[in-house]
Amino acid sequence: MLENLTEKDLKKLNSKKGIKQFLTSDNISITKVLRNLNYESRLKSLQEELIKLQHWVTVNNEKVVVIFEGRDAAGKGGAIRRTTEHLNPREFKVVALPKPTDEEKGQWYFQRYINQLPREGKIVFFDRSWYNRAIVEPVNEFCTQEEYKTFMSQVNQFERMITESGIRLIKFYFSISKDEQTKRFEDIKSSPLKKWKFSPVDQKALELWDDYTDYKKKMFKKTNTKIAPWIVINANKKTKARVEAIEHILDVMPYNPKDETVIEHIEVEEKQVD
Repeated sequence: MLENLTEKDLKKLNSKKGIKQFLTSDNISITKVLRNLNYESRLKSLQEELIKLQHWVTVNNEKVVVIFEGRDAAGKGGAIRRTTEHLNPREFKVVALPKPTDEEKGQWYFQRYINQLPREGKIVFFDRSWYNRAIVEPVNEFCTQEEYKTFMSQVNQFERMITESGIRLIKFYFSISKDEQTKRFEDIKSSPLKKWKFSPVDQKALELWDDYTDYKKKMFKKTNTKIAPWIVINANKKTKARVEAIEHILDVMPYNPKDETVIEHIEVEEKQVD
């Protein structure tokens, strides 16, 4: 292994960060340390571009919405945290709405999401969005079939209206395998710091896997449009998924100055629009 290392690799391994990983982690390999260091370096470069993007949004009074959808434990929250880590907190917000109140249940479904849309110069990241009604709610019977059908008949027009009003909309779907979801749930349940995240909905997620899949397919078929396509991220590897999501945001946003050499855009799956 050592004879295959480049001078650059050796420099990374002998850095403070590299040495710290060897000292603080049990049974860690050279390969894993290099992978971690390369990820951290790549992430830092992309985060620097995100700062430039945010400045462009602010100066030009742009309005940006980024939606993160996916199964439970798909890594949506972690991706949002890495995306926003170094941004000016006054110029963006993360929206993760709780279940609707009785008052909100009596409103038009989209109303509480409209209240969260960005003003000029702001970015909003949705950790789950109005697409709760496309998958989570019908699978768990939190809405009626009539409410589901109404949503599906209105959502494309809703997105057309908000994009025509000047909002730039990106829709991510973080896709993981059933085995990976099982593994992540076990990790969450065994962690004193994370087990609070494991909800009754999570508990049922594995046994309802096929139902989630059926509704996901219906969602893609109906709501994957030219004005608001779905971007599918393979999220079985968290670090790779985070990098790809940030790369895509930077790739599609026409901010300037943009360093194209940093945005080595990795191809993600954009669902084909019929």
